[in-house]
Amino acid sequence: MTEVIRRKIDRARQPQADGAPGADRGWRLALARATRDAMGLDLEVRRLQVLRASLAEILDIAPERALVSLLDGPEGGLGVLMFAPAVTAAMIEMQTLGRLASQPAPPRKPTRIDAAMVAGVVDRALAGLDDTLAEEADRIWAGGFRYASFLEDLRPLALLLEEETYRVLLADVSLGESAREGQVILVLPAIGRGEQIAMPSAEAEAAPQFTTALAAQVMQVDCRLDAIIGRLTLPIRQIMGLQPGDVLELPFSAIDAVTIETMDGRRVARARLGQNRGMRALKVLEADSFRAANAVHHRPAPVEDPAAPPDLRAAS
Repeated sequence: MTEVIRRKIDRARQPQADGAPGADRGWRLALARATRDAMGLDLEVRRLQVLRASLAEILDIAPERALVSLLDGPEGGLGVLMFAPAVTAAMIEMQTLGRLASQPAPPRKPTRIDAAMVAGVVDRALAGLDDTLAEEADRIWAGGFRYASFLEDLRPLALLLEEETYRVLLADVSLGESAREGQVILVLPAIGRGEQIAMPSAEAEAAPQFTTALAAQVMQVDCRLDAIIGRLTLPIRQIMGLQPGDVLELPFSAIDAVTIETMDGRRVARARLGQNRGMRALKVLEADSFRAANAVHHRPAPVEDPAAPPDLRAAS
């Protein structure tokens, strides 16, 4: 029974399977954050499909007059990111006008200037995808890509890309308050060339997990500290005679010489007495060294009262 439970736990620890929500969720978040942080453009992925396609099929699904960015990946792998004209126009308007125009611009062929203006967003989105896939199995095929160059049309793709199977992340997006609609298509080689996620063994994970759990428990334990403003040594006869209203005089310099100590008298810091928002407060002036913090603070010797009995001379 124990072995069965252990196998179930080990399976639960495995990274998400190929094609699981890793790349799907990661690309949604990365693309939206990139446009928001880089140019203040709100982008919402309304629908996203993860497909497998051949090179010929990719050329068929590409939007007309799309802005085509060639991506450079691990071990010489090449990918493609395509923005539909509506998406490109929205990004250019946000960077030139600071807002989206009331009416979308008519579709046009993208230029190298357009590509240069969106290259930063492309790299930011791809870097964000890397971050979200740090612990995901999809990182082996979707991670490590960056902007390489701009293609004026789709024809060079047939020569640049290899005849192999590709993964296509086809996203239908809406942009800004006017909810302009368009497509963003990310094409990456299906055969992963990135870093493989190495899963540690159950034995290797046990010690760090135990240490972390123990540290969490220890850090929740309360530790009492006393603020010592000053000390008086009085005869026990005087202590026993204290009444409400009696005043014990402390040296004025004690305000600047408050010590913070543990319950057993170990000094950990020096502080000054003051106020904060109407309450008594301490300002830490100097934290003692480790050696001083572990040195036992010795109280001054008591002053004897000649009038007290010999066996009850003084009390601290």
